[in-house]
Amino acid sequence: MPQSTDTRYNHQRLAAIRSAAAVFADKGYHGASTADIAAHLGIKQGSLYYYFKSKEEALSEVCLLGIRDYVKRMSVIADSDQPFAAQLLATVSSHLMSYRETNEALKVYNDERLYLPEEKRTKLKTLGSRYRQQLEKIFEDARSAGVIRTTVDCHFAAQSVIGLCNSWGHLIVRDPELDVFILAQQCTDLVLQGVTAAQSN
Repeated sequence: MPQSTDTRYNHQRLAAIRSAAAVFADKGYHGASTADIAAHLGIKQGSLYYYFKSKEEALSEVCLLGIRDYVKRMSVIADSDQPFAAQLLATVSSHLMSYRETNEALKVYNDERLYLPEEKRTKLKTLGSRYRQQLEKIFEDARSAGVIRTTVDCHFAAQSVIGLCNSWGHLIVRDPELDVFILAQQCTDLVLQGVTAAQSN
């Protein structure tokens, strides 16, 4: 069955956004031009405006692509009834895998989003805050259930997990040989077990 016009357009627009991500990741927002994006996509510069009207709009769409999917996955994890350890592993795995799946868009989100106007940055910040709040709630539920120490600062814990994932994410982008699943397990074990040896009574 042939694709509908809307489906074909959406696929082509996603390809244009991914081309913008590749160009921005390589040259930076200010170093890139719409001509560069069009050339990467293999179309004429004028045809690019069929997908977005300006370089700024292209940057906004790239940043949304970089963060949107893993925020959605976080919602699924937070709403699940899995045990805390399984939720944490799923969160870390999803976060790290996002660097492997959309690494150029996520790199642009991390490095270039400050060049967007405040209104668009606020939209991105809201998405990022929702991610952190959902992870914080996972820690809070685990604390209430007695799974983790009652003294755990859940906000600090959530921010720390995000920071750990982002730090390893930059290495994942640079090293395609890194095994994301092993890395996710190691990061999760570090958070769950710490580094000190268990004390015998």
